[in-house]
Amino acid sequence: MSDIIYTKVDEAPELASASFLPVIQKFASAAGVSVGTKDISLAGRILATFPEHLTEQQRQSDDLAELGQLVKTPDANVIKLPNISASVPQLVAAIKELQSQGYALPDYPEAPNSDAEKAVRAKYDTLKGSAVNPVLREGNSDRRAAKAVKSFAQSNPHRMGDWTADSKTHVSAMSGGDFFSNEVSATLAKEATAKIVLVTDAGETVLKDGVSYPAGTVVDATFMSAAALQSFLKDQIEQTKAEGTLFSLHMKATMMKVSDPIIFGHAVKAFLAPVFDKHGDAMADLGVNPNSGLGDLLSRVEGNADIMADIEACMADRPPMYMVDSDKGITNLHVSSDVIIDASMPALIRAGGKGWGPDNKEHDANCVIPDNSYAPVYDETIKFFKENGKLNPATAGTVQNVGLMAQKAEEYGSHPTTFEIAEAGTVKMILDDGTVLHEHKVEAGDIWRSASARMAPIQDWVNLAIDRQKAEGCSAIFWLDAERAHDAELIAYVEPILEAKGVADKFQIMAPREATRASLEIITAGQNTIAITGNVLRDYLTDLFPILELATSAKMLSIVKLMNGGGLFETGAGGSAPKHVQQLQEENHLRWDSLGEFCALGESLQFLADAKGNEKARILGQAVDAATQGILDNGRSPSRKVGEPDNRASHYWFARYWAEALAAQNSDADLAAHFAPVAAALAKGEEAILSEMATVQGPPADLGGYFHTDPAKTASVMRPSATFNAIIG
Repeated sequence: MSDIIYTKVDEAPELASASFLPVIQKFASAAGVSVGTKDISLAGRILATFPEHLTEQQRQSDDLAELGQLVKTPDANVIKLPNISASVPQLVAAIKELQSQGYALPDYPEAPNSDAEKAVRAKYDTLKGSAVNPVLREGNSDRRAAKAVKSFAQSNPHRMGDWTADSKTHVSAMSGGDFFSNEVSATLAKEATAKIVLVTDAGETVLKDGVSYPAGTVVDATFMSAAALQSFLKDQIEQTKAEGTLFSLHMKATMMKVSDPIIFGHAVKAFLAPVFDKHGDAMADLGVNPNSGLGDLLSRVEGNADIMADIEACMADRPPMYMVDSDKGITNLHVSSDVIIDASMPALIRAGGKGWGPDNKEHDANCVIPDNSYAPVYDETIKFFKENGKLNPATAGTVQNVGLMAQKAEEYGSHPTTFEIAEAGTVKMILDDGTVLHEHKVEAGDIWRSASARMAPIQDWVNLAIDRQKAEGCSAIFWLDAERAHDAELIAYVEPILEAKGVADKFQIMAPREATRASLEIITAGQNTIAITGNVLRDYLTDLFPILELATSAKMLSIVKLMNGGGLFETGAGGSAPKHVQQLQEENHLRWDSLGEFCALGESLQFLADAKGNEKARILGQAVDAATQGILDNGRSPSRKVGEPDNRASHYWFARYWAEALAAQNSDADLAAHFAPVAAALAKGEEAILSEMATVQGPPADLGGYFHTDPAKTASVMRPSATFNAIIG
C-alpha cells in the first residue's frame, strides 16, 4: 500500500487531479513517499459492483471496500476529494454512458418486476446518495479555514449582496407532521438487535430485520406525514404567488438518498397538481415518476400535445420558479440533485436573499424547506441579515466546525432504515428481547426513518471538541436542542464528559436557532467560534459560514482524525463541479480552484511525518504551506473567464513556489540540492509554460466522457504544456 492514497473521483476535482497528481508524485518521491490512487468515482463504483457483466479487461477492483478497511487501521493516510453523491438521474446517466463505451451493464430498473430486476436494483441502490462518505469517515470532522486562506479573504473581501429590512425572502417549513415533530429517541442500555415491522389489519410485514446496535447507541425514529407535506406544499405554492416571490425548494436528495427524493417528488406533483389530476394515468403509462424531476417528466410527455399544453398552462398560472440555469430553462424542480440545500441556501443568502428567476433576473424567494429540523438555521440567518445588513468579510471572524459523523452517525434519510409506507398501520421498532423501542401510527405514503449514533463516536466527538477549543481558546457551542428527542440523548453524553474534564465553563449548549444568532453575532464582532454539531448540521454549516466568509467552501481545511489512529484529509465541496466541467467541455477552461487539495496535501504530509518519523515529508509539508501562501499572496488562483489563467496555470505556480521553498530551506541539504534545478527550470520555463497552457483555451475540449472520461484524452487536455511536462515527468 502506498504511503498516501489520493482518491480518484468525478467531475472537476478529478480533471484537476490529471494535472496536479503528477506534480505531487514527482515531489513526494524525493522524500521517499509513494502516492497511489484508489477509484471511488461513481463510474468506478458501478463497474466494481457488476464484474459478472464485464470482460476480464473491463473489471475493476472494489477500491471503496479496500479503503473502508484501510481507514480502520493506524496506517491510513487518505486525501479524499469530493465525489458525486448520485441521485437516480445521475446514476442512470452514468450507466448509459458506460453502456455506450462498451460496458454490458444492466439498465437501472426504475420499476423492477422480476426477482432478477429487484436484485439489480438493490445493487444499484447501494451506489446512490452519500454512499462513499459513511464508509470512509471512521472518525469525526475538524473543519476550518486555514489561516492563510482566512487572512487572504479578509484582505481581499468578496462581493456580498445587500440585505434590506423589507426583503420578502424568507424560509417556510412545516409546523407539524414532519420529521422534527414526530421524532423519538432512546439510548440502548445493552447491545441489541432490532427488527422494524409494519403492523396493519392484514398482519405484520417485516420492513427490516437484523439491525444491530452496540450498547450505548442513540437510536432515533420518526416519520413525515404525506398528507401534511402535501397540504404544506399546496399552501406554499399559493403563498408564493400571492407574495410575488420565487418558489424555491431546498433539499439534500444526495445525502438523504431515500427520503428526500420522495419529498422532491411530492413537490413536483404539487406544482403540477392540475396536470396530474387530469393526466395522471396517461403520464404513468409513459413512465413518469415525479421523484425523477420535472426534466425527466417533460422528456417523457413531450410527444403528447394535450399534456404539454396543460403543463404550459399550469406553469403560467404558478409562481415563477427559482432557476438552476435560466438561460436553458432548467428549474428548481428539474432534477433533485441540482439544488442542494447546503450550497443553494448559502449562495442565496450571500446574494442578499436573491435568486435567479425564469426572466434571468434576481428576485426575492420563498425558501421552502419542508422538514423543520434545521430550517431554523437558515431562517434565523436571514432574519439576522435583514436586521443588521450583510456580513463584512474583511472584518468577520470565523466559524469552525467539529462534526459528529464517525461510523455512519446520524445518516438521516439515507439509511437502509428509511421507508415509504405502503399502507396505513403502525411501524414498530422491536428489540430482540421483545421490547418495543419506538412506534408510530402511519398512513400510506408516509416516510418513516430511523438513524443512530454509537457511543464511541459520540465520546470521540466531545473529546475532539475539547481539544479544538483548547487549541483555539475561543467560544465553543454545542448546537443541540434540549427540547428535541435526539439532541436530549446527546446532551446526556456531552454534559458528564465536560464536567469530568473540568471544562464545562468553556462551552455552551444552544438549540440551532439560538446558536445561529449567537455565532453570527460573534463573527460580526470579528471574533471566532467553534460550532460543535451532528452530522447533518456539519454538512450544512461547513458550507454556510465558509461561503459567507470566504465566498466558497472548497477552500476549507477538513481533517478527519480517524478513531484508530489514521488520517483522512478532505479537500472541500464539489457542489459547483458540474458547471466547471461544462465550461471546460465548451471552452477548454477549468476554473476549479485546487486550494482545498493544497491544504489537504500539506496536512497529509505532516501527518505522515509524525506517524512514520519521516522528516523529509515534514519539510515537504511545510513547503506546501509556503506554496499555498504564494498562490494566495500573488493572486495565482484560477480565473473564471476563458483566456485567463485557469486551474492548470495555478498548478504550475504551485509547483514553482513549492520547489522554490524546498530549494531555499536549510533543514535538509539533499532536498534543497534536489529541488534547486527544478525551481530554476520552472522559473526559466515560465513564459513557454503559461503560453502553452493559454493557447489551448477557447475551442471545445474532448474528454471522451463525463462520468467515465478517457485517460489519454483527459491527460492531453489537462497537461497541455510540453515544457511543464518535461520538468515534472
